[in-house]
Amino acid sequence: MNSKKASNYFSEYFQIFVGIVLTSLGLKAFLLPNGFLDGGVTGIALLVRTQVDINMSYLLVLFSIPFLILGYFTVSKRIVIKSVISILGVALFIHFENFQTITNDKLLISIFGGLLVGSGIGIAIRNGSVLDGSEILGIFLNDKFSISIGKIVMLFNIILFTVTAFVESIEIALYSILTYIIAAKVTDTVIEGFEDFIGVTIISKKYDLIKVDILEKIGTGLTVYKGKSGFGSQGVSEDFDIIHAIINRIDIKKMYRIVDEIDKEAFIVEFDVNNVKGGVLRHYLDKKKNTKFLKLKESITKK
Repeated sequence: MNSKKASNYFSEYFQIFVGIVLTSLGLKAFLLPNGFLDGGVTGIALLVRTQVDINMSYLLVLFSIPFLILGYFTVSKRIVIKSVISILGVALFIHFENFQTITNDKLLISIFGGLLVGSGIGIAIRNGSVLDGSEILGIFLNDKFSISIGKIVMLFNIILFTVTAFVESIEIALYSILTYIIAAKVTDTVIEGFEDFIGVTIISKKYDLIKVDILEKIGTGLTVYKGKSGFGSQGVSEDFDIIHAIINRIDIKKMYRIVDEIDKEAFIVEFDVNNVKGGVLRHYLDKKKNTKFLKLKESITKK
């Protein structure tokens, strides 16, 4: 592993650690002592914690397990591993750290609890990790039924807060909704829209190697255009293929690493994608059984 790759890995895991600390602080110093909820799996654990005398850290891990198993078949193994580390990290911080309760003002609890939790989740997602399993559920249902991740997570939380209103009180449910809205908006701000996909156009003389690596390591569909250089720093050059792909934001850093390892001079244009319908978006390739892909890879790597 070269120094640049090691530095990238260190940066990613350090930022995930910061996300873990922020989320733990939001939960332990604001939400937990006051019985407020966030959305998603964290919200389920917080709600159950109000009814049974079980440590919050145990509940968080327990309720995350089904979603991590689902994630094993839905997202990349790298994301699942990072998510396991992140969730265990939050659970350990909650269990061992004694963050002091900062305020008893309910409005401040909702605002700053949501701000810290949302920031932590957003930072984790930006670095290829998930702190809440509801996002994994959203990705899975989006693949199966083409329902937006945002709508799935919202429906999940509407049910959660409705139950909270009956089990606890309407007031706690309303403050919890406020906490969730703030956390969700902060998360979106940090990751610039988790449910959106990113469009990328890659121009490189080593387009064939980049194409194979993206197919193999990310598993997203590609569109290839025939291109011809205009006039640049090296004058007019030969014809080449232009790669166009739609990639989930959680995989964007991995895509940049793949391209950088093959061609540091590659020209990449990244743009927001508001809606995606049809096509193949992620992990459709079985590298062991897909003979067409294996033949393509063999023909390119032999060049």
